[in-house]
Amino acid sequence: MKEQRLHLPKPHGLYHPNNEHENCGVGFIAHIKRKSSHQITTDALEMLSRMDHRGGCGCESNTGDGAGILTNIPHDFFAKEIKTLFDVEVKQGQYGVGNIFLPQDDAQRTHCINLLEKAIENEGQMLIGWRDVPIDVIKADVGDTARKSQPVIKQLIIASADGIDNAAFERALFIIRKQVSHDVRADESLSQALLFYVCSLSTSVIVYKGMLMGSQVLDFYSDLSNPEYSTYLAMVHSRFSTNTFPSWDRAQPCRYMSHNGEINTRQGNYNWMRAREGALESDLFKDDLHKTLPVIETEVSDSGSFDNVLEFLMMNGRSLQESILMMVPEAWQNDDNMSPSRKAFYEYFSNMMEPWDGPASIAFTDGRYIGAVLDRNGLRPSRYYLTHDDRVIMASEVAWLMLPLIRLKLKADCALEKCFWLILTKEFLLTTAPLKTILPHKILIKTG
Repeated sequence: MKEQRLHLPKPHGLYHPNNEHENCGVGFIAHIKRKSSHQITTDALEMLSRMDHRGGCGCESNTGDGAGILTNIPHDFFAKEIKTLFDVEVKQGQYGVGNIFLPQDDAQRTHCINLLEKAIENEGQMLIGWRDVPIDVIKADVGDTARKSQPVIKQLIIASADGIDNAAFERALFIIRKQVSHDVRADESLSQALLFYVCSLSTSVIVYKGMLMGSQVLDFYSDLSNPEYSTYLAMVHSRFSTNTFPSWDRAQPCRYMSHNGEINTRQGNYNWMRAREGALESDLFKDDLHKTLPVIETEVSDSGSFDNVLEFLMMNGRSLQESILMMVPEAWQNDDNMSPSRKAFYEYFSNMMEPWDGPASIAFTDGRYIGAVLDRNGLRPSRYYLTHDDRVIMASEVAWLMLPLIRLKLKADCALEKCFWLILTKEFLLTTAPLKTILPHKILIKTG
């Protein structure tokens, strides 16, 4: 009988699990004025289903390399579920929800749950409870390989302690996830340690993903077909694990980004981040900073490594846009046409962070902002569209949705080395230029 594989192979020969790369399909839909609707969710999943050709599959055509969707947390949906299951009233922004992959083995699963609940208590937050995520492997026609390696999927719901703001609560959720993830995955006594994975744990966004084809995600996760699952942003991803192994945890979206392409500087980026950890300081985490280390977790792909660093920068007080531009800079050194203020921006941050070079197209969001960027190699096509009904749509493909031309207000390519993003409370697009000119990095360089 063939041995069931519940983890990636160990390093051997020229293979190492830390060298996993991806080449995939990515896109998002968002309403500029944060008007929520189930249509945003269903349109994003339609886009995802049209990216099956960008995802990989195994020897079974119904076992995918990975696919998923990231949305803002639909408050009305979860408030109703939490009230029904736990008889608890929750306010938006004062509770966190996360989809958690857990071991199949009962004892190991209980151990992981106990570690999470202990970490919640240690960080002074309040456990509301665990919700079984409704799934349907039959309706989704999930292949045998994906079924046999499937983790148990539960939702962890946490209430914030009294008297702390949203940013402090997000940092507490970050510490809870980082500590438990490190403790579990470093525990060699757990044969199913790599089945444990926190897809997301946040007050703003949530990720549903798995070792699926894009066309299977809607039928697999029953929440997504519920008309009350109403969102104003949805990011999707279909994974092709380039010469590497698929797994449930390496499906995307990651916690704050999705990625088409490869991060070919990943090993150097990893080495530099590890080298800095001994000298790191944080005004926000203070003496708890060690609980957030290592920055880059074990057994993650190039995309997962990028997401780890992006999240770390944001949790330490940097904005999403600033963090992205630190990690994915333009080729600025010899550009005589670039303004001095933009050069100052990049020169300042080049002392802190090496470029994460692709070729790569990266979509990113924190629930308030959403956008996309091409790295300076510019070899991964991306396009975005604005519609007259105030939606922005970005994709690595064309023909992702059948929209009449009359509904299109603007269409454009994501230009080489350029980035666009939206504040999802306004009515206009922001580009890179305003951010780079208003930050006083030339002054910072001169004064040290």
